[in-house]
Amino acid sequence: MEFAKLQVMACLSMTMDRIKELCSVADNQIRRFGSDERAATAIEYAMIAAGIAASISGVILTLGSTLKSNFYDKLAALLP
Repeated sequence: MEFAKLQVMACLSMTMDRIKELCSVADNQIRRFGSDERAATAIEYAMIAAGIAASISGVILTLGSTLKSNFYDKLAALLP
């Protein structure tokens, strides 16, 4: 009976050591994730690119038909 208790105690001790190790690894991963700013920078650049794309689209929609007609008129004037 005493041997079984020792086995259980040893098993619990190893389990607790493993839990402490996993908690330490998880803590390190969370700290690394919290200090990593690459994703935030990528999102900022994506927002800037989306703003530029929206601006270009707005300009093209606003001036597109005028530029197209002016371009075609000048092209037609060059052709005999």
